[in-house]
Amino acid sequence: MSTLTGTLALPQAAQLIDKHRPALETAVAALRRRTFHEQFPENPKAYPETAQAEGQAAFEAQLGKPFTRLRQKSDGQLTAHEKSPYTGQPLGIGYPTLSSPEAYVAAAREAFAAWRKTSPEARCALLMEALERLKADFFELAFATQHTTGQGFMMAFQASGPHAADRATEALALAWHEQTAVPEHLVWDKPMGKFNIKLDKYYRIVPKGISLAIACSTFPTWNSVPGIFASLATGNPVIIKPHPTVVYPLALVAARLQEVFTENSLPAEIVLLAPDTPDAPITKQLAEHPEVKLIDYTGGNAFGDYIESLPGKITFTEKAGINSVIIDSTTDLQAMVNNLAFSISLYSGQMCTRPQNFFIPKNGIKAGDQQVSFDEVADAFAKAVQGLSQHPKAGPAVCGALQNAESVRNRLSEVAAKAQKVWLESTPIANPEFPEAQTAGPLVVQMSVENLKDFAHEWFGPIAILIPTESTAHSVELAQSLARQHGAISCAAYTTDPQTMNHIADAMAEAATPVSFNLLGQIYVNQNSGFSDFHVTGGNPAGNATFTDTSFVTKRFNFVGLRIQN
Repeated sequence: MSTLTGTLALPQAAQLIDKHRPALETAVAALRRRTFHEQFPENPKAYPETAQAEGQAAFEAQLGKPFTRLRQKSDGQLTAHEKSPYTGQPLGIGYPTLSSPEAYVAAAREAFAAWRKTSPEARCALLMEALERLKADFFELAFATQHTTGQGFMMAFQASGPHAADRATEALALAWHEQTAVPEHLVWDKPMGKFNIKLDKYYRIVPKGISLAIACSTFPTWNSVPGIFASLATGNPVIIKPHPTVVYPLALVAARLQEVFTENSLPAEIVLLAPDTPDAPITKQLAEHPEVKLIDYTGGNAFGDYIESLPGKITFTEKAGINSVIIDSTTDLQAMVNNLAFSISLYSGQMCTRPQNFFIPKNGIKAGDQQVSFDEVADAFAKAVQGLSQHPKAGPAVCGALQNAESVRNRLSEVAAKAQKVWLESTPIANPEFPEAQTAGPLVVQMSVENLKDFAHEWFGPIAILIPTESTAHSVELAQSLARQHGAISCAAYTTDPQTMNHIADAMAEAATPVSFNLLGQIYVNQNSGFSDFHVTGGNPAGNATFTDTSFVTKRFNFVGLRIQN
């Protein structure tokens, strides 16, 4: 090997590189085409028949005990503030800790020396191996997510398991592609007439430094693993700061990573889990530490704005937005309202992509061959929401439970008080399996455009606000303005007119907001598909980064050239 390559010899990783190269190259090809691809099947039936029972047994065995699968240094233990939204009982799990934020940084700094010199191919292969091993934890991860976030079991399985792993694979594929696009060493030969100039040129990949991943309480792995794996793949050690009430899911991810690192003679502390409590938070101390160079953040706007304002940091944020629905016309009124009812009911509206403001012309819309009044649309929508959310089987499964019940219920009361009309009151959702579950059915209200201040911010939870507008053009103007000023992550639109569709597409694209048109079947505006859909554009106040575009990876390292004249 050339003397200036700067990479660490890691012969035991060669087999993993050969093992995982096909999957990474397939993922790169999928990203180029943006067609359907799943590295990790979302259907639970694709996994062993005993996997769910084994996952549940592992989850139940972990309750009330220390989490011993992490291999990182520790000098203490913290029992997290995790409590099931379904049972109301604390999980009682203890996690290893270090004494201070400085201690986490010091441990990451020490691990950085070896990780930065590990070749990009080896890093990506090791990380892909960790994801493959995480498959064995998908069902335990599902129960851990369900009983910390309140997601329904199927959503918890898919979002925290295969969907999150696919998003992580996206980051790995891009990191693999971008880092291997430049040769490590070449002989540069320039003809100069009677002689040639020859230089040995070497290109080193230089990671930015310690990375901090600040996780949220609703989608702990789906929102966090893309940044975690992007930073790790580009040579940066990562400190994972889970939400104080949702630690278990990310502990499972960190444990698999540390297992692979230590088996390959690397420090476990390349990734560190750093739990804290609401009473003694450490997030700001970690974020402000001068050696922390990269920060991935998912959460509310106020703290996200603070993260973005920190000097000397490269930040990747997903904050809150105001997502709109623009209804102009539809081929099938019932199919439309059924689709939208599912969108606001899913996980009780505790999703950054769920719709909130429904802009409908006050004179009604065209539905098939019929002209339908605003009130008829509102009534049909409210009935669809009620029918789904109060269905004895579908309601509990779709709506799940409330992660922070008190905050959500306060918002429901505040919105109902501001409304001109309540089309559907929020009522509890009975869950026979979990009688103590904290639940609230969707609230459907009507507000006037004159009360812009009342719907010009996010109301997180199962809340739908119907707003009569002067026309579809007026609806588009409002949706675009809100997205530009306050951010938006998704937009749904219904129209049968091609010109109107183009107008909506142009207006919302200018506001950096993706639009889903005329969804009537089993696909919803809330959902984003790995390897195909970009999640958050980075072009409006809802966030400054995208899952997963090239800049999400390339901002985490630099190329540095070295030249030797022969």
